[in-house]
Amino acid sequence: MSRRAVITGAADTAVGELPGSSCMSLHAEAASLALADAGLRPADLDGVLCAYSFTEPHLMLASVFCEYFGIRPAFAAAVQAGGATGCLMVTQAAALVEAGLCRHVLVVAGDNRLSGLSRDRAVAALAEVGHPQFERPFGVTIPALYALVAQAYMHEFGATPEHLAAMAVACRTHAARNPKAQMRVPITVQDVLSSRFIAEPLRLLDCCLISDGGAALVVSAAEAARDAAKRPVAVLGTGQKTTHEHLVAAPSLTEFGCRDSAAQAFGRAGVSPADIHVAEIYDSFTVTLLVELESIGFFEKGEAGPAALAGALDLGGRLPCNTHGGLMSYAHSGAAGGLFHVVEAVRQLRGEAGPRQVPGAELGFVHGDGGILSAHCSLVLGRL
Repeated sequence: MSRRAVITGAADTAVGELPGSSCMSLHAEAASLALADAGLRPADLDGVLCAYSFTEPHLMLASVFCEYFGIRPAFAAAVQAGGATGCLMVTQAAALVEAGLCRHVLVVAGDNRLSGLSRDRAVAALAEVGHPQFERPFGVTIPALYALVAQAYMHEFGATPEHLAAMAVACRTHAARNPKAQMRVPITVQDVLSSRFIAEPLRLLDCCLISDGGAALVVSAAEAARDAAKRPVAVLGTGQKTTHEHLVAAPSLTEFGCRDSAAQAFGRAGVSPADIHVAEIYDSFTVTLLVELESIGFFEKGEAGPAALAGALDLGGRLPCNTHGGLMSYAHSGAAGGLFHVVEAVRQLRGEAGPRQVPGAELGFVHGDGGILSAHCSLVLGRL
């Protein structure tokens, strides 16, 4: 434990539609909040990891942020792995401090996708995910690609539209307890099934939100965390796996790299899925969450949907999951979306989650995936 990295600061900004915000202002606000949470000053940082931005794209976004924030760390780099970026930045920050290269690394992401992107710009940016020769010419969209996964998964494992809808309802149930969530009005399975199709079988309420917002963490060396303002949270295990980039090249439409990345994280932490008290799992679409709950090992194939319908993902259930509301109800502002999951896990392990607190939470699991279930990164976090 004495060598393991710890998270000393965690924070996020307001989310939803934030007129007047910008990518850099959200980065700076989230960073300032995380530093205050850790009891540190900007000058204490010797490492910075940023992600990417759709509204202010730049080849060296970390350098742009450091200039904007007025710091000159020894190490600064930007990371791009889609929705896996948040967990991957934490993994890299932990490696930096455990190797003795840094003492305090800021991990930060943010974007004003809702107020800062027109509909056409948003569609054009997301269309770039498709393969330029074999997917884009046929007009694929990200929802359509995930819909292919949903169709295959439903065919092979008997998942139903109701099982998908249960994922959205579970996230909204948690969000109703979170005063910061973008969407808090409770929904039912029938509400999801009555919403319009986006790409069959995925409907509007099967999809994540588009949001403004930012999030940040401070990852510190264990010996440098003694004077932290709050109880540190240990990074006990990490894992990563990439199987493909474009869905046309995926080895399977029903088996994905989350299984391997999670197994690595559990193995390095010396725990199993049954030991986890709270999970925060990437939920770009309902099918994303359903597939990952089963592939990671929290439920057997075909079991997660019925279990969610029975309340397994709620407080007091078998696996409280996405307790802040997830991407489908809390917010999704690009790479910050994945960081929201990590911030929530830290709050749960500190006992700071208020009405949505999982009693006695000591072990948390966080997972992010990027692309079309392409790149995967998993974290096991522990209360100290």
